Amino acid sequence: MTGKIKIGVFGAGRGSSMIRYCADADNADIVAICDKSEQILNRHKATYQNMDIAYYTDFEEFIRHDMDAVVLANYANEHAPFAIRAMRAGKHVFSEVLPVQTMKEAVELVEAVEETGMTYAYGENYCYLAAPYEMRRLYREGRIGEFEYGECEYVHNCETCWADITYGEEDHWRNTMYSTFYCTHSLGPIIHITGLRPVSVTGFEGLKTERNLRNGCKGGQFGIEMVTLENGGIIKSIHGFLYRDSIWYSVYGSKGRMESAREDASPDRNRRIYINADSCSGAYDKICNQNYIPEMGQDSVGKKFGHGGSDFYTMYNFVEKLRGNQEADTIDVYEALDMFLPGMFAYRSILKGGIPMSIPNLREKKVRDQYRQDTACTDPKTAGSMLLPTTSAGTPEIEKAIYNIVREKWLENEKKQSNITG
Repeated sequence: MTGKIKIGVFGAGRGSSMIRYCADADNADIVAICDKSEQILNRHKATYQNMDIAYYTDFEEFIRHDMDAVVLANYANEHAPFAIRAMRAGKHVFSEVLPVQTMKEAVELVEAVEETGMTYAYGENYCYLAAPYEMRRLYREGRIGEFEYGECEYVHNCETCWADITYGEEDHWRNTMYSTFYCTHSLGPIIHITGLRPVSVTGFEGLKTERNLRNGCKGGQFGIEMVTLENGGIIKSIHGFLYRDSIWYSVYGSKGRMESAREDASPDRNRRIYINADSCSGAYDKICNQNYIPEMGQDSVGKKFGHGGSDFYTMYNFVEKLRGNQEADTIDVYEALDMFLPGMFAYRSILKGGIPMSIPNLREKKVRDQYRQDTACTDPKTAGSMLLPTTSAGTPEIEKAIYNIVREKWLENEKKQSNITG
C-alpha cells in the first residue's frame, strides 16, 4: 500500500492511544471508531470534532466501513472472533492483548490468517519498551551468546483502578480470568528477544487472594510460568496483582547477561539497560560492563504515548508493515501464540497438580486437529461444557454487593470525568 493507511478502531477506551496515533501520524488516518459506550464515543467526538471520523456502536456496521485495517482494543478475551471476521472482510488486523481465549480460537485464528493472506499484528507493547527492545537488538547481534535463562515480571496491582476497568460487571473478563491468563506482558519480550519457541511449561498460582476477592476478582492473585524453550533454555515468568508494580526483564546467555533496571530505580526507572558480556564464554578477563538508556528511532514522537512510548511503536510498525516497509518489526500470529500459550498450558498444569505440559506448535497443521473443538477456559459464555474453575481450589462465590459497590465507584468516577471534559 502507498499513502496513508485508513484505520478503524474497535474499543475506544483502550483504543484511545491507537486513535491518537492515527490522528497525529503522517502514515495513517483514523476513519472510524466503534464502541458500545455512547459516553466514550462522545468524548472522542469532542476531541476530534474537526476530523472526518464515523462513529458506530454496532460492529456489523463498523466492519463495512471503507478502511484498510482494524485495531481491536475490545475486551481481552474477545479479540480472536473479531480478528477472524475482520480478516475475512478484507481488513488487516492489529490485535491488542490477548490473541485468543481458547485453543479452538487459536486454530481458527491461525487458519484465517493463512487463508486470507491479510496481515495480523499482535500489539504486545512491552516488547517495544526501550530496554527489552535494545536487548533484542543486542541478542540478535550475538552480544551475549546463546540464550540459557531469563526472568520476566509484569506485576500490576490494579486495586485502585479496578472499578474503572471492570465497571462492576461480575462476568467481566478480569473478574473471571485465571492466574496465568494475562501472561504476554511478562513472557512476550523474552520470546521477541530470542525468537525461540516455547515447548513445555509448568505452572504455579498464588492463592492468597484476599485482595482479589474484595474487588470481585475470582482468579488467583498471581501466576508463574516455568517455560522451557526449543534450545533447552528456561524462562521464569511472573505476573499478577502483587503489592508493588514491577516491570523487569533479565536474559542470561552463554557469554553474558542483560537486564533492565528495576521499577524503583531513580530517576530512569526501567528504561536503563545493564550489560555484562565476555568476548567468549567464560573469558572474564575481557568482560565488558555497560549501562545506558537506549534511544529508539522515533523517540521524539513516541515518548508522548503510553506504556513508556511502546504504544507508539506497536502502531508505527503495523502501519509501516502495511505500507511495505521491510524493516517494520511486527509480531505475527505464530509468535503471538508462542507468547500466550505458555500461560494457557501453565494453568492446565496447575489444574493437574503442577505437572509439565507440552505447548502445541500451531504452525503444524496436524497439531491443530487435536484442538479444533477445545473450548476449555474460565469464561462461561465461551467454554460450554469445558468450563474451568477460576482457581485450582475452585471458583469462589462472591456476594453481589461487592459488584454493586464497584459499579457505584465506577459511576462516580465517570461523573467526575464528564464534569471535567464537559
